[in-house]
Amino acid sequence: AIARAQRGDTAAFESLYQAHHGRVYALCVRLSGDRALAEDLVQEVFVKAWRNLGKFRGDARLSTWLHRLAVNTAVSQRRRRAPWFGRFAIDIDVLPEDAARETPGLARDLDAAIARLPTRARQVFVLVDLEGYSHEEAGAALGVAVGTSKAQLHRARSLLREMLQ
Repeated sequence: AIARAQRGDTAAFESLYQAHHGRVYALCVRLSGDRALAEDLVQEVFVKAWRNLGKFRGDARLSTWLHRLAVNTAVSQRRRRAPWFGRFAIDIDVLPEDAARETPGLARDLDAAIARLPTRARQVFVLVDLEGYSHEEAGAALGVAVGTSKAQLHRARSLLREMLQ
């Protein structure tokens, strides 16, 4: 499907979209803390993917490439919207409607708590603890020093402990 999509086959690209939409959306929700913004970010990610699919060489899996594209898109969106971005309340109902019905209370509480974290702490927590990035990788993605990434992760974990007790 990737090769067909690279040749401009929109049906093939739609199948790639369907296969990867959920994971990209979940990552965008966790990074942004806002379902509506996450939907916009997902659309932006897949528009960029369509435009740049010809550059995808297959050195990594498509899901890895899309993941990186989603992180970069979410981080750049944050930079474009700063400094007023943080003034608005976030949508704490961060799970898709289907998942919200099926998810046990603790997971739902955790997602809601993650959404309430300060932006930078949330981003570092998602990248390091949920997505498995190193502090070096998270720092590079977010444009912060390794020490800042470590401090924000510590802050995020402390705040989450307080919220979930």
